[in-house]
Amino acid sequence: MADRYLHLTGTAPGRFLTRRLGLPQPTPLRRWSLETPRLDGPLLHLTAGDSAITEELAKALAATGLTVDPQAARPAGIVLDATGVTSARGLAEVHAALHPVVRSQAPGGRIVVIGTPPSTEDHHQAAAQQALEGFVRSLGKEIGRGRTAQLVRIPAGAAPGAAESTLRFLLSPRSAYVSGQVIELTSAAPDPEADRDAPLTGRTALVTGAARGIGASVASVLAREGAHVIVLDVPRAGDDLARTADRLGATALPLDITAPDAAARIAAAAPDGLDVLVHNAGITRDRRLANMPADRWSQVIDVNLDSVLRTTDELLTSGALNRGGRIVATSSIAGIAGNNGQTNYAASKAGVIGLVRSLGPRAAAEHGVTVNAVAPGFIETKMTAAVPFFIREAGRRMNSLSQGGLPADVAEAVAWFAQPGSAAVNGQVLRVCGQSLLGA
Repeated sequence: MADRYLHLTGTAPGRFLTRRLGLPQPTPLRRWSLETPRLDGPLLHLTAGDSAITEELAKALAATGLTVDPQAARPAGIVLDATGVTSARGLAEVHAALHPVVRSQAPGGRIVVIGTPPSTEDHHQAAAQQALEGFVRSLGKEIGRGRTAQLVRIPAGAAPGAAESTLRFLLSPRSAYVSGQVIELTSAAPDPEADRDAPLTGRTALVTGAARGIGASVASVLAREGAHVIVLDVPRAGDDLARTADRLGATALPLDITAPDAAARIAAAAPDGLDVLVHNAGITRDRRLANMPADRWSQVIDVNLDSVLRTTDELLTSGALNRGGRIVATSSIAGIAGNNGQTNYAASKAGVIGLVRSLGPRAAAEHGVTVNAVAPGFIETKMTAAVPFFIREAGRRMNSLSQGGLPADVAEAVAWFAQPGSAAVNGQVLRVCGQSLLGA
């Protein structure tokens, strides 16, 4: 559904009117396309404190395809290495580095602060590094004009190239609707990528709930990245599923994900094993708890959480997920912040977060597989188009970018998690919500 308000604020009368009334003024976001694969402008690399990763970080920034220019007057990207900030006084260097340049950044620009995990042994270092989280979340809410801000924590002794895929994603149009996020990397070495423009070449990906909406968009982006995609949805969505499969050259798998033999049938559809498993299927059965019968509760838990747990366990233990594989589940900001009338849905999506945080480290150690999740906010779909007008407008505007996201925004985040180069990204829950004012 078209966002008429966003269009209005792009006109001279609309800008005048919204300024006078003090209303949000969203900037159209620059998303990835063949014509705009990168940010339009140079990259500014700054340092606060004494960094031990200067050379390695410079190599990772070179891999983004952006030109690093220390004299850039209007940078599209700004990266501040704050790994050397170890005290409260050291935070002054963060201010000194960004204060002179933040106002001059190009619209739609990206700011990435590089930190390190807070120490459990040095409370001064821990305080300074944790302070960066509050700083970045606040910065994302004030910079405006389609700009975003993130914090990436790189552990000491991380493998060379561990941060490359993350920086390529965050410093690109692919991350247009991601802001105010904290990403904690592990020290795992990235798997080799034969083709950076099509990193999933030769890999097999399965996406559940792929007949339409976000699932179809995820399947499309994974296919664009080179994967052979198996698209799965309930049999009653067979016509839409077939159209999605035909459009992408994918394999259609009509299947109810809650079926007892779902994992076995998924494994049979990928005889050479799966490299990417995307749990996207989900339903809502909204009512306040006092008015919610047991069947509405159990349907949501069965589809959104229990099926995810069962199929993941069976595919891992059977070896149907190849080493170097990626599991990406779909949570929601409802699972983080809660939502009126959605106790069942919020419980299921919070459960997905618990799965990711618990299974991620063990799956990597035992199976060589990473486990992450996306948590979408207000995304423009047929479902949100049916929401009453005033509630819909509140959902669109109550974030730092003052607009709804698109299914492609979720899909780009999933594709980043799925990349071979993202081995150091594990156990993470990435909100794709424009830094919604709801939740953390």
